[in-house]
Amino acid sequence: MKYTSLLLSLTLALSANPSMELLYLKNACNACHGMYGEGMGASPRLQGVPEATLLRRLKDLQNGKTRSAFGGIMISFAKALDENETIEMAKYLSTMKTDLSAPRYEIPYEPSGDGGS
Repeated sequence: MKYTSLLLSLTLALSANPSMELLYLKNACNACHGMYGEGMGASPRLQGVPEATLLRRLKDLQNGKTRSAFGGIMISFAKALDENETIEMAKYLSTMKTDLSAPRYEIPYEPSGDGGS
């Protein structure tokens, strides 16, 4: 746990926009979109998407428009952002990069496990 807190503090200190990274983590965006916006399962990749596209999608969500059946959950997250946060979040997400040197998971995934989640 101490290592995770230290890593998060270091990451925030080195981030181009620490407040948006903190907001990304606080809202648990990483739970579906991945720590680096790499996308997971049905949740789309945000990493490498142009800022203008991300901004348009966030504004669509704020207006209740979604492109998928799973996108409904995103409407409330997008509506919680004010105008400045929306712009800054689109900018932040467009600059995300995977940090291959950082530990990705604390527990190794075993596909032949007990079937639990």
